[in-house]
Amino acid sequence: MNIQEIEAQVRQIPDFPSEGILFMDILPILKSPAHFQGLTRHLSDLAGDIDCVVGIEARGLILGAAIAMQIDKGFVPLRKAGKLPGEVRSISYGLEYGKDVIEIQKDILNPGEKVMLIDDVLATGGTLIAGVKLLRECGVQIQSVVVALEISGLPGRAEFEREFPDLKLHALMVK
Repeated sequence: MNIQEIEAQVRQIPDFPSEGILFMDILPILKSPAHFQGLTRHLSDLAGDIDCVVGIEARGLILGAAIAMQIDKGFVPLRKAGKLPGEVRSISYGLEYGKDVIEIQKDILNPGEKVMLIDDVLATGGTLIAGVKLLRECGVQIQSVVVALEISGLPGRAEFEREFPDLKLHALMVK
C-alpha cells in the first residue's frame, strides 16, 4: 500500500480537543488492517540500525509496538505521569493546548543502546522534544526520530530542528 492511500484515511476533526485546534485523527488507519500494516511497514523502513523502539503515549505506543514486532526488536513506552511502576525519569512540556508530563522507567534502557523514537503526529513539537530530552537523560543513542504525520502549518519541525540540529526528523506523511 502506498503512502498516499494511507494518508487519505487521516480525518481532520475541528475544535478538538479545544476550540481552534484541527485534530489529525489517524484512528481510521489503525482500524483498517491493510492500512495499519502498510503504515507500520513504511515506518519500519525508517528505523535504521537500532536495538529498541521507543513510543510516546498514546498512539505512539500503538505504532511503536507494531514497528518493534515488524523488525523483531524490543519496545519501551514513554508514558503519561503515574502510569509506570518503579522509579521513573520524567519531564514536563508544553502542548498546543496545555501542559503534560511523560515518564520512562529509570532502568529500562541501557546507556549506549540505539533507539528509534516514534510518535503519531508532529504539531508544535513539545512532545517529541520532551521525548528526545528524556532519552538523552538515559544515555541512549537516538538513531532515528519518526512521526507518522507532520502538520506543516505548525512550528513543530522548526522547533525540533532548533533544539536538536544533530538529529534528523522523519515524517512519513505531511498535511
